[in-house]
Amino acid sequence: MSAARSRFAGLGLLWPYLRPYRARVVGALLSLVLAAATVLAFGACLRALIDRGFAQGRHDVLDYALASLIAAAALLALASGARFYLVSWLGERVVADLRRDLFAHVVRLEPAWFELKRSGDIMSRISADAQLIEQVVGTSLSVVLRNSLMCAGGIAMLIVTSPKLALTAVLVAPLAVAPIVIFGRRVRRLSREAQERLADMTATGAESLDAVRTVQAFAQEERAAGRFSAATEHAFGAARRRISHRATMTTMVIFVVFAAVGFLLWLGGHDVISGRITAGDLSAFVFFAVLVAGAGGAISEALGDVQRAAGAAERLDELLRERPAITDPAAPTPLPRPVQGRVRFEDVTFRYPARPTETALERVDLEVAAGETVAVVGPSGAGKTTLFNLLLRFYDPAQGAVRLDGLDLRQLALADLRGSIAVVPQDPVLFSATVRENIGFGRPGASESDIRAAAEAASALGFIDALPQGLDTDLGARGVRLSGGQRQRIAIARALLCDPALLLLDEATSALDAESELAVQRALDRLMHRRTTLVIAHRLATVQKADRIVVMDQGRIVEIGRHAELVARGGLYARLADLQFNLPLAAAS
Repeated sequence: MSAARSRFAGLGLLWPYLRPYRARVVGALLSLVLAAATVLAFGACLRALIDRGFAQGRHDVLDYALASLIAAAALLALASGARFYLVSWLGERVVADLRRDLFAHVVRLEPAWFELKRSGDIMSRISADAQLIEQVVGTSLSVVLRNSLMCAGGIAMLIVTSPKLALTAVLVAPLAVAPIVIFGRRVRRLSREAQERLADMTATGAESLDAVRTVQAFAQEERAAGRFSAATEHAFGAARRRISHRATMTTMVIFVVFAAVGFLLWLGGHDVISGRITAGDLSAFVFFAVLVAGAGGAISEALGDVQRAAGAAERLDELLRERPAITDPAAPTPLPRPVQGRVRFEDVTFRYPARPTETALERVDLEVAAGETVAVVGPSGAGKTTLFNLLLRFYDPAQGAVRLDGLDLRQLALADLRGSIAVVPQDPVLFSATVRENIGFGRPGASESDIRAAAEAASALGFIDALPQGLDTDLGARGVRLSGGQRQRIAIARALLCDPALLLLDEATSALDAESELAVQRALDRLMHRRTTLVIAHRLATVQKADRIVVMDQGRIVEIGRHAELVARGGLYARLADLQFNLPLAAAS
């Protein structure tokens, strides 16, 4: 019993999703019981038809038997139709709720978790694994229950009809059960392996499609296709092993079951000849025996699907059990309104979870006044982006504290904190949606006038109005229908619409041509006006207007000052400035 429970333990995930629909579950079970009882009634009709109709030559019995069969057929059809509708509805409803909860849970996990996972594997679980759950709830589970009832009822009728033959059938039954027990555990293990290989295949394909421009730019289409083909073959190999074991199990069960039926028919024939039972009893017994055999075969087949779903449910349960490391405090402290935007890094040390031996920030102390614009510069890997990640509380520092308006970020509700911040990244993220939806992403329900005002302030309204449907133009995947400068201005409009107290700019103009950069810079100037702004800059020409420049190297702050002061000091900033501003001369020499 414990082994069977462990094999199907993963399916316990489904009960919370079935509980809200108890009435439909009860309706499905009643329909299932009624259909099974109706099938069993056919055996009794068959006995009466042979013993009282054929043997006695009574036409009235034949007429009554026909009417009974038609009534039973109508009842069976209605019960089966109701069962099919209810269990199919439950399957679709449960998997929809499960997928909703899975995605809502995953999207709340911190970025550190995604560093160790592949999005393709996650989506494979949400789509393919959840589909197996739908198959079980909508089909296989009801097949197992219906056939289990018919099997139990059939065995009871076998005992009533002929105890001797029934005892023989009971003695033979373990031969049919043995393959299910022996192969069932292997099938479950191989089912999980097959799902994992399918997830690998999905992740490999998604990775290449996400980077299709890079793949084609390097003429590596054949290599990408080869990687996907290899992943497909691994998935096929795992599926083939699962199918092989299931086929062996099914073959053995069917052979043993129907061989046993033949043996019982032979044994019963001798009893009819000797007068120990009637022909009607034997016919009814054979009917019930075939019913039990068919039910046993259907159960063994459906149990394979249930075992596959149990493996899939375990993978989904693993996903649901992942706990976010970054959460709201038990009693969040509300941010004072209006938010001033004062930022303080107090003796902050931090290491990324994926690189625990490397220090990303070490004993960083920095204070940014409300309304101040601070540029952060330094070589790659200096820790600039890490400051932004900590401000957004994607991570918590290992030592020290990050504060907004004097409050430790760990005291604040995440929605409260992030609702006060807007980010304009170097590579803006646009969704496969309309211009209106992309600009209004951070403020759902914003009026059209507010959206248009934000677009105008971002120097974007001109090209938006020139689009085929204006604000209602669909931008395609990642805004592919816009140029780099246009995407950047949409991102700036989105930030303007949020009206943040704290603005984070991650080198928002570095990838643009001169004309687009000028338009975007004007939009940024409007966005930065009277807001606390932190700017990550690689091109030093863009930060000379900053109130202060913070120079970072190897996770430490090494210099702070204005452009002219830092150049005069002759430190790291002076070297970076000399390299950039005199780059043509250095290249020529």
